[in-house]
Amino acid sequence: MGLVVDSQGDAFGGGASWFGFKSLIRRKQVDSIHTNSRPHQLAKELSIPHLIAVGVGSTIGAGVYILVGTVAREHAGPALAISFLIAGIAAALSAFCYAELASRCPSAGSAYHYSYICVGEGAAWLIGWALILEYTIGGAAVSRGISPNLALLFGGEGSLPSFLARQYIPGIDMVVDPCAAILVFIVTGLLCVGIKESTLAQAIVTTANVCAMIFVIIAGSYLGFKIGWIGYELPTGYFPFGVDGMLTGSATVFFAYIGFDSVASTAEEVKNPQRDLPLGIATSLSICCGLYMLISVVIVGLVPYYEMDPDTPISSAFASHGMQWAANVITVGAVTALCSTLMGSLLPQPRILMAMARDGLLPSFFSDVNKHTQVPIKSTIITGICAATLAFFMDVEQLAGMVSVGTLLAFTMVAISVLIVRYVPPDEVPMPSSLQEAIDSFSLQYGRSTEEINREDAESSDKDSSKPLIGEVIVSVEIPLIAKRLPLGNYTLNDNTRRKVAGWTIMFTCIGVFLLTYSASSLGLPWFLQFASCGVGGALVLCGLIVLTCVDQDDARHNFGHTGGFICPFVPLLPIACILINVYLLINLGVSTWVRVSVWFIIGVVVYIVYGRTHSSLLDAVYVPAAHADEIYKSSANYGA
Repeated sequence: MGLVVDSQGDAFGGGASWFGFKSLIRRKQVDSIHTNSRPHQLAKELSIPHLIAVGVGSTIGAGVYILVGTVAREHAGPALAISFLIAGIAAALSAFCYAELASRCPSAGSAYHYSYICVGEGAAWLIGWALILEYTIGGAAVSRGISPNLALLFGGEGSLPSFLARQYIPGIDMVVDPCAAILVFIVTGLLCVGIKESTLAQAIVTTANVCAMIFVIIAGSYLGFKIGWIGYELPTGYFPFGVDGMLTGSATVFFAYIGFDSVASTAEEVKNPQRDLPLGIATSLSICCGLYMLISVVIVGLVPYYEMDPDTPISSAFASHGMQWAANVITVGAVTALCSTLMGSLLPQPRILMAMARDGLLPSFFSDVNKHTQVPIKSTIITGICAATLAFFMDVEQLAGMVSVGTLLAFTMVAISVLIVRYVPPDEVPMPSSLQEAIDSFSLQYGRSTEEINREDAESSDKDSSKPLIGEVIVSVEIPLIAKRLPLGNYTLNDNTRRKVAGWTIMFTCIGVFLLTYSASSLGLPWFLQFASCGVGGALVLCGLIVLTCVDQDDARHNFGHTGGFICPFVPLLPIACILINVYLLINLGVSTWVRVSVWFIIGVVVYIVYGRTHSSLLDAVYVPAAHADEIYKSSANYGA
């Protein structure tokens, strides 16, 4: 077994660097006691109740108060609860993947952080850039929806004070919303106070929202038993739109579960991440799924699905039975849901910006952590200003689809990262070039030991190591971890072959998923190309599943990152199913959404080329085998490193 030291300091020069593309696949190390030496850390204040508040508050928005009527009328009918159940199961696939990676790599950055460790810098930048867009537009869109609901509480449209009410400016043909901007600034200030205080406030608001939903369930159940559940006594049956309609409804309500990933963004601030993060993600998702299904069962039973009001289904359901007063409770629930979702949208983005700045991909300004509040205040303020400006000037409803792109891309990349961790975990870790002396000393130390055991092998190894490979500095010497154990060479060869097979299989499986979902979406392809691409894609996915099932998972997965946390079950089936669902939803978001997102991604590519690529903390990193990283760090102490 050899120690290969690969200096990638020239990653941007000459043909050896693949014209700069090599920077896209360089990967960083899981934070450890050696790498986590920042002057100011985020406060470790969060426990399971805090994480549940963040997860439920970020997931349950006011959309559920509208989504129930729209999906029941157009797709699911009385089977709406089953649509929510199937969507919840699909979301749980991503939640399982998040839970494993969050407990293994408990640092700020969520999907961006996992992608950087498992896939590479290019994929991490793409995910981080998409998440910045998601949280900014998501926060602005949520805040724009609060003022109309507040107006309902104060007597209807136009009842808000003039300094809060929406105003039309004829000169620029724009409707500004001061209330939305003010709410964003209030939430931003609250987030700057401290993570414990902000999550406590979110817990209070989320509790009010959940209480409103429980009221709907209890009062609706009483009313349903009183009137005999007339919504289920229909000649059209339980599936008026067929099973296909119910499945289409599941795809629609899937986006009601987006938000639990905000829990993973707080990983660095959790007291016991290996235990609390998986429990927080699972509990919050289970609570949301249960509430969604119970509300669906009740509301569909009160009013026949074809008579539901698509705009205010829950309020109108109670009003049709003489309970107009219940509309006020439901409006309070909608307002609290929007406020909680706003906090959930603004909380993760400063931590994404901070993680990217720590890695050198953004200016260090964003990585500053206030030593008193232990919160990235500068990033939080910038996030608040951008979201408030958008909320004040723009009606961002037409941009809402862009929010889903960031989430689904993150879900997809997290599932791919789980496959990589299980089958081809990174076997090399980057070290700063300042440790070059310790690395060289460590290599020479084992080189001398090998020479004493077998002089000829050592000399041969030294000759090979003196030859640079395409301009890169490589030192290769034998390390007798198990001296004179001849079968070790064969084992290493077989293990390398297995890693190559698994790596190529994961890549071809992803290609097959794209072909299968694209052809299944019927996006303008001729019928013969559609069937051909569907067949090829299905064959690649099936073969990939079979190969990964038969191939042994890498033993290094047991020691990857922080151990002792949650382990995702049913690998590789579960991650592949997760990738399949998310890519299908991505493809079906619509052309206009992808055109807008493409513009944002082009801007991101320019920013990366101009700044991120040349300021990355991995620019001068030296890569060594992960098995010897701790020993090299220890030996570096002798050189004052």
